[in-house]
Amino acid sequence: MAILIFFCFISFIAPLSSSLEHHSHLTKQSLRQNTTSSQQYLEITRPLPFANLTPSCTFHILTHNFSNTIGLPPVSVLYSPPSNCSWTHVVLQFNASSKGFQYDRIAAVWLDGAELLRTSTPEPTDNGVFWSVTKDVTRYSSILVNSNKSLSVMLENLVNDIYTGVYQVNVSFLYYDVKPVDNPIEMGANNLKSSYEKPADLIIPITSGNGSQGFWFRFLNESELHGQKVIIPNNTYKAVIEIYVSSHGYDEFWYSNPPDSYIQNNSLTTRRGHGSYREVLLNIDENLVGSVVPFPVIFTGGINPLYWEPLVSIGAFDLPSYDIDLTSFLGLLLDGQDHFFGLGVADGIPFWLVDANLHLWLDNNEVQAKAFDLGTPKFKIERSSSFIGLDGSFEVELKRKSQISSWVNSSAGNLTTIVSRELKFKNKINFYLNGTEKHIKQKVEEEIEVRVLSISGSTISKTKVKRKYPLTITSKTLPSTENGTSLMLSDLDHEWKEKKKSDGGSSNTLTNRQQCNGWMVVQDHNVLYGGATTQQSYSYEGEAGCYSRSITAANGMLMNDTANSLCAAPLKFGSFSAL
Repeated sequence: MAILIFFCFISFIAPLSSSLEHHSHLTKQSLRQNTTSSQQYLEITRPLPFANLTPSCTFHILTHNFSNTIGLPPVSVLYSPPSNCSWTHVVLQFNASSKGFQYDRIAAVWLDGAELLRTSTPEPTDNGVFWSVTKDVTRYSSILVNSNKSLSVMLENLVNDIYTGVYQVNVSFLYYDVKPVDNPIEMGANNLKSSYEKPADLIIPITSGNGSQGFWFRFLNESELHGQKVIIPNNTYKAVIEIYVSSHGYDEFWYSNPPDSYIQNNSLTTRRGHGSYREVLLNIDENLVGSVVPFPVIFTGGINPLYWEPLVSIGAFDLPSYDIDLTSFLGLLLDGQDHFFGLGVADGIPFWLVDANLHLWLDNNEVQAKAFDLGTPKFKIERSSSFIGLDGSFEVELKRKSQISSWVNSSAGNLTTIVSRELKFKNKINFYLNGTEKHIKQKVEEEIEVRVLSISGSTISKTKVKRKYPLTITSKTLPSTENGTSLMLSDLDHEWKEKKKSDGGSSNTLTNRQQCNGWMVVQDHNVLYGGATTQQSYSYEGEAGCYSRSITAANGMLMNDTANSLCAAPLKFGSFSAL
């Protein structure tokens, strides 16, 4: 994560990172020069369905100032749920502030080694900034009910005569007693993650040991495989793994990286290469069982830092996690033996931070399971590259398709689970005008269907999820009128679009889009001045109601902000189109 501006072919891919490796010193001053007040920064999402209720109890668990924390372990405190408090839902509240000059930083919250939140910081100003992240963490209830567990928060930061911003963090838990008839349980309020009849009975973190450097695995290349051995309880009837991921350093902007041949043939010194395809892979023992092409979260120093004042990019404060249903593999896992759950990053370069939580649902009795059709997953990747000097075109296209079937015999009966998945990824990069103009266009489409059938073949449940992550970026570098400076122009359009439909006709639809444009005059790695506009439209419709919001920020200030919770006509999502 870094303060990155979209320079031309060289500076655009200069080594930068928010976790203090490969930093390039680009300073940015707030455009809000006519005020001395602290500015609130925000990420747009819908309010929690029970936000209007009064919590049954509140537990403020941590206050800490993160200053010189490089190389230090996370800050840890003991957690126990409040006594004499009736609750069905839990919310994690992460409040923070900072003042001065500082880079954006990555941060995470773990409870008993399981990640609850991955987040990042805005870049502070001399007048100060503050923000709040509120996340429904009810799906982690099997850990939250336990006493004397360690809650850990990691935020690596550097403070000296130049970098003066200290991040002041407060973490609290809010407990709500919500009646199911008033509010169906929804897991993953920000990103429409998979919902469950109830939270998992057991969560096993897939993390890096004792957490002395954070509980995430740090991936430096594509050949690394990190994970741990797990013995799955023999009374498990359902399994889902949740993956947290963020990209940093030379791979923070992986979707913009040209192939190594382009860098080598043009004698460039950058290490931001290895092409623009990345995929987080999940293995069980020697078998690839799932993958994730992550949503390209852009941190507050990314593309053009002036875009993100005070409206941050999609996912910057609450990075999405990704669920992979592993129920169909229980026939291989319920043998009483340990199995290695391994994570890797295809084509990755330094560096990625990845960990996972294995959610397990347990029966009262021993469960029998068998995979009867693991199928033959289809995988195809094509790459093309054509360039003369610093101008050229690069394209990567990927397709995955799989279907896995198994039965699980538990107290609920002998049920068959069929998981079908189709993934399409396409990225195209073009350089023009001797590399001073760059166009990036990326599209990710995924469709997942999970069907549960009775022993007679009738459908017990069926859930289908469609996701789309389109991304378009253009950047231009022009000579400026002032000596030793350059004029940087850029445009950004990205979107998170998702529809979840369950049998019975219930559905959730989310569309979250940002369109940005801006300019900067830059000297070395210092932004002297500039202008930027960010427009965002957010729309959700589902069982929990409706919510829409339209907001515009320009030159560091909110220009308009309109929100409503009225349900309009059904949203059109469109078909699962070919790339």
